[in-house]
Amino acid sequence: MTSNYSANWKPWWDREFVSDDLIDRSYADIVYRFPFLRLARPAQRPPQGTWRTWLFIGGRGAGKTRAGAEWTRYAALLGGCRRIALVGPTLSDAREVMIEGPSGLRRIEPVLAQCPQYSVSRRRLEWPNGAVGLVFSAEDPDSLRGPQFDAAWCDEIGVWADGESVWNNLQFGLRLGESPRCVATTTPRPVRLVRRLMGGEAVVTHSATRDNVDHLSPGFVDSVEAAFAGTALARQELEGELVEDIEGALWKRHYIDKNRVAIAPPQLEDVIVAVDPPVTSHRRSDACGIVAAGAACPPGFRPHGFVLADATARGLTPSDWAARAASLARDCGASRIIAESNQGGEMLRTVFDSVACDVPVDLVHARLGKRGRAMPVAALYEQNRISHVGELNALEDEMCRFGTEGFVGSPDRVDALVWAISALLLAGRGPRIRAL
Repeated sequence: MTSNYSANWKPWWDREFVSDDLIDRSYADIVYRFPFLRLARPAQRPPQGTWRTWLFIGGRGAGKTRAGAEWTRYAALLGGCRRIALVGPTLSDAREVMIEGPSGLRRIEPVLAQCPQYSVSRRRLEWPNGAVGLVFSAEDPDSLRGPQFDAAWCDEIGVWADGESVWNNLQFGLRLGESPRCVATTTPRPVRLVRRLMGGEAVVTHSATRDNVDHLSPGFVDSVEAAFAGTALARQELEGELVEDIEGALWKRHYIDKNRVAIAPPQLEDVIVAVDPPVTSHRRSDACGIVAAGAACPPGFRPHGFVLADATARGLTPSDWAARAASLARDCGASRIIAESNQGGEMLRTVFDSVACDVPVDLVHARLGKRGRAMPVAALYEQNRISHVGELNALEDEMCRFGTEGFVGSPDRVDALVWAISALLLAGRGPRIRAL
């Protein structure tokens, strides 16, 4: 049985990553404890050979989370790893997907007595053998300064708010054991971290959604393929393809990346928070677009815009999104808030008054359609006159899909961006503004 184990298991794991007690275990025992051995597709199996980072990219439902969880579980139980970093887009994502989700670390354990226990207050997952998983949010890069690990699982790195800062801090902490390793699982998005890893820093495996059809709801794949066939959204979300620029989009990623800056100038001529309110206020309503932007005018140069923050949120009541916009305006030192009044100026007056907003509010009324309003702002990006401060992944994703055949939903972030930049840099050419 031992020789059979060696022949079947070695393609999964290097010998340097296998603890000594594994040698005495039979192959049948290993498969009983790790039934995923018989189920995993090639893309879900760790690469052979020497590697520090494995990047598994794939479409929605392609089995990425299960692969990451199984790798982590093996590292904790038989891989000799004692301290494992678990990094999700947010703390909630880490808990609800990586730990408690259908493919999470607690749900995949076949032996109830061996199920790891999670302490919410300590953000700590503990296995019976003493191995621990320490939970981190990609929203807080500095939380990864100091701790050290011998393994890490990073989920959905394509939507991390400050991807490269989080990743870099994590790499400094992967310093325990003889061969610390990291697995990253994500649907591909053309953000700098994903491009960097795919450019040679990681060993990459890939899977499309259809590859995992046997483990998805009947008819799901057929229905989404029928709805989005031939679109860039399908290539990204179903095929797991890294889509850079989409035909028909008003914005191109290279214009955004080319002018990105780490920090805004110390002094800006003006700062505005723009709000694109939703028509309704229930869980399935459109998001409320909330974007902060500023402008500077260096001597001898044309005015330059800086997109400072995206506080867009979904499912908020009117008083909640008004308070959120007012808070952002105070934090950014905004001179005023502008809000689209097409859905009812009187309602906006009442909403902002109800949260005791101490920042002046101007109402803007759209005379053109969304694309017509966006085109002059997109032209400013092509003229290298707009810089994003840091990475604004959700906003940039929406910008680079806006105007394409596969774009669905309301462009709430884009609308707020357009109002802010128009007011700052296109005064006299943009929408009509009146004081609240």
